[in-house]
Amino acid sequence: MIDVLVVDDDFRVAEINAKYVGKVPGFRVAARAHSAAQALAAVERAPIDLVLLDHYLPDQTGLALVHRMRERGHGTDVIMITAAGDVATVQAAMRLGALHYLVKPFTFAALRTRLDSYAALRRTVDRVGGRGVAGQEQVDRIFGALRTAPAASSPGLPRGRSEPTTDLICDVLHRAGRPLSAHDVATRTGLSRSTAQRYLRHLEQVGRLRLSLKYGDTGRPEHRYAWVAP
Repeated sequence: MIDVLVVDDDFRVAEINAKYVGKVPGFRVAARAHSAAQALAAVERAPIDLVLLDHYLPDQTGLALVHRMRERGHGTDVIMITAAGDVATVQAAMRLGALHYLVKPFTFAALRTRLDSYAALRRTVDRVGGRGVAGQEQVDRIFGALRTAPAASSPGLPRGRSEPTTDLICDVLHRAGRPLSAHDVATRTGLSRSTAQRYLRHLEQVGRLRLSLKYGDTGRPEHRYAWVAP
């Protein structure tokens, strides 16, 4: 398991981020912190593999915290999750060794993409590490493991449809564990049936969902949609 420290000054945001992490296989939340001091104490108290770090903290910036961690010999990996989108902060994060930089607001799919690439990086390093010395091919694999593809819900989204709504519908179907109708999805998401139907039709067309028909005694068959694991 990869132990994660979630750092955000907003308790509600930290809770949401922690729940997101808990949904990704192979990751678990080891601790939460709401200030730089709490985060540093957590890193020094127990082994932490990865820090999901906000930049705007009440006592110190996230980047200042990373600098202090490095000064104290902590090589803990960092993914920045922050509303700070200015180029100077992004560049500073890169220079301090942040592996990814996710700008708020973001979707679960966006975070999962970064976490999956981080897990791939660790697997790649583990495979290469046993050889002692890495050649260019192995080095390319290590750097390539960090590249992220667009979230699965992004490509080809028709105009007027949003990633958050797509993620919501996918999450409902994933959790259901069985085929659902457009009416079922609308009830569980709070969307209108017509809106749910449009998203479901698109997701089925791009291969994210599987369509089946349920025949009743009379009338047209009911369309049912089931989650297709990527």
